[in-house]
Amino acid sequence: MLRSNVVYSPTEVAKMSIKEMFIENYCPISADRISFTRQQGSDFAKQVADDFNPLHNIDAKRFCVPGDLLFSIIIAKSGLHKKMTFDFSGMVSDDVHLTFPQNIDNSFNIKDDKDKTCLSVHVSGDKTHEPALINALTKAYVDFSGHTFPDILVKLMADNSVMINPARPMVMYQSMSIDLHTLEADTVTLQLAKTSLLIEGKRGDAWLEFDLLSNDKVIGHGKKHMLLSGLRSYEQETIDTMVNQYRDSKKNYQA
Repeated sequence: MLRSNVVYSPTEVAKMSIKEMFIENYCPISADRISFTRQQGSDFAKQVADDFNPLHNIDAKRFCVPGDLLFSIIIAKSGLHKKMTFDFSGMVSDDVHLTFPQNIDNSFNIKDDKDKTCLSVHVSGDKTHEPALINALTKAYVDFSGHTFPDILVKLMADNSVMINPARPMVMYQSMSIDLHTLEADTVTLQLAKTSLLIEGKRGDAWLEFDLLSNDKVIGHGKKHMLLSGLRSYEQETIDTMVNQYRDSKKNYQA
């Protein structure tokens, strides 16, 4: 069972303020318009999400800022609502300036300099700016999300007898949603609840459903949706090679 735990002591909670969101260790979030260097995006992926997707490598030809970094900035700047949905509509490369809101009433489109929407956010319900909860939820979710491959996706593909193209492994982050019953919590545990894969030809929609807990009590639920492209028949040897390459990349980074 996959779990991610983040617990803050009362002393740590007391020291926190809105300006002490941990995400500021990776990029300043006070401005309305924010851009990311390759170093910032790569550091967040590897150091926070434990995600070694080659698209987040500094030297990647098609470098992509982690979607979870955008999610983290939004709730750090705009607050955490009981219900939030994040719909991704495009990859964000380095040095692209995005406009982030200080407040979201119902919905907001994160756009680049060319007025292209990269991410749409929809919110409802009560809101909090409590750093302890926001930091704990962010770290728990990002840790879970960063381990999607190989921890979750490999089993899901094996169960459905398909796999992504090893020469061009395309797994695109489509959306994420959370539904919290309460905002009165300062610890967060995330637990995988259900996975599913809907296959149409060479494409597949993967859904990862999870529970959010505080002190072992369920305080909400969520879903992550991804699009898998270039699907083909499952081959264990090929999958083993992909997983080994991924883990070797992680070992080399940590060496």
